[in-house]
Amino acid sequence: MLDLRPNCECCDRDLPPDASDAMICTFECTFCADCASEKLGGTCPNCGGELVRRPVRPAAKLARFPASTTRVFKPQGCAGAAP
Repeated sequence: MLDLRPNCECCDRDLPPDASDAMICTFECTFCADCASEKLGGTCPNCGGELVRRPVRPAAKLARFPASTTRVFKPQGCAGAAP
């Protein structure tokens, strides 16, 4: 099950579970759409994988399967990462 991390690793912007602009890689590294496209060129700076839109967990399922509250912030890995 996806962690649904609460923020962008590049800019620390909040990305709630229902965010339609959250992007993830296969390791669940999480970025906002702006950083994913403008800074990262659609590629995860951690693993080199493709960044795709993170699915939204239905609100009715969040009580039983809550989103993560652990923030990951690594701005040093995002600067100038785009090709």
